Amino acid sequence: MRTLRLPSGQLIPVLGLGTWKMGESARFRQEEVAALRHGLDLGMTLIDTAEMYGQGEAETVIAEAIAGRRSDVFLVSKVYPHNATHERAIAACERSLQRLQTDYLDLYLLHWRGSVPLSETLEAFETLKQAGKIRAFGVSNFDVKDLEKATALPGGDAIATNQVLYNLMRRGIEWDLLPWCRQRQIPVMAYSPVEQGRLLKHRPLQALAQQKGVSAAQLAIAWLLHQDNVIVIPKASSLAHVEENQAALKIQLSPEDLAALDEAFPPPAQPIALEML
Repeated sequence: MRTLRLPSGQLIPVLGLGTWKMGESARFRQEEVAALRHGLDLGMTLIDTAEMYGQGEAETVIAEAIAGRRSDVFLVSKVYPHNATHERAIAACERSLQRLQTDYLDLYLLHWRGSVPLSETLEAFETLKQAGKIRAFGVSNFDVKDLEKATALPGGDAIATNQVLYNLMRRGIEWDLLPWCRQRQIPVMAYSPVEQGRLLKHRPLQALAQQKGVSAAQLAIAWLLHQDNVIVIPKASSLAHVEENQAALKIQLSPEDLAALDEAFPPPAQPIALEML
């Protein structure tokens, strides 16, 4: 598995496992646990979650999946903006740790910008870090203006990543956010790499994937993996889906492939407001 180095010095896998919507139905729980375990077996040791996902139930699914294997996993969770005060962020982190049945997170993120002053959230993150509850912290769904404000605050220079919506259909961050993060060596974590499945119905992508003998999902993920300073966290809730995503690591994209994808999904020609799902 290829890795990137975070500003904290930690190595993080470039391809991981997303868990949005996991834990929402007991009917699918064992399938979800099995998928996560299979991903770990295939070297996809980065698992991303949030207290929001299944109102905490996604974290309990992960706990079951990583039991006995915590040291192999790079574990990421996120705190709600309304829980981002000093006291509430610490309490929220403790609840996540309890659900995940671990005593630390590798990375803890503010899920999106809210009304709580960023300075207070950063103070909470620093307190958690000093206590050994988290090893690094970062943000999610921050645009350049938000990042500039955050990194100018005490502790802001320790922001390790920005998790944002980024895929072939959502390339707006290439105008300013992605270059800004690259210049400061802050990796971008791309969520919804196949646009919750909608991207897979895109006929030009299907045609290009067929020409290369891969699936549309694999081509979309491979394109993101080709981007410098980008981490990809597709969700996969079945064994076959996990294997399909992992195989994207082996896909090589030629200049002709990249040009064809640019033609089908043009890069931004002007600033675009940060998009969220």
